[in-house]
Amino acid sequence: MKTDMPIHNEEVKKSFFHLLAAFTRDDQVNSQYIRCFIKWGIQLGININDLKNLETISIIPNDKPSKLTAIYHLVYMIYLDRVVEDIELEVATAYAEKIGFSKELVGDLFKSIATQKYDLHSAHNVKNEIEDFLKLHNL
Repeated sequence: MKTDMPIHNEEVKKSFFHLLAAFTRDDQVNSQYIRCFIKWGIQLGININDLKNLETISIIPNDKPSKLTAIYHLVYMIYLDRVVEDIELEVATAYAEKIGFSKELVGDLFKSIATQKYDLHSAHNVKNEIEDFLKLHNL
């Protein structure tokens, strides 16, 4: 899918693999989550070369800027097809919890993002909104 977002696909792919690695550490993964992973992987154009680099990617972002980037890229992935599905928000909430955000905070963040009209040309605004939301909650 072609977009005019000022975002580097390789960075999003890296975030995708962080997401994937975080869930594959669990004993069981919800099959509906797997459907989201496959959809996002296809939309991002994940290929064999990307999979070869999978081992070099750390599993969970551990600092504030990395966590912010992970959430921002996840929002980007959710909106690649311009449709927000409940299961995608569920995956996003579960992942955000895995990287250290509380369930309630994450729910509020994704509700605020999901209720806004997302324009692929306003990616910077979404990133600012996420930053402002996290600052408001002292994160």
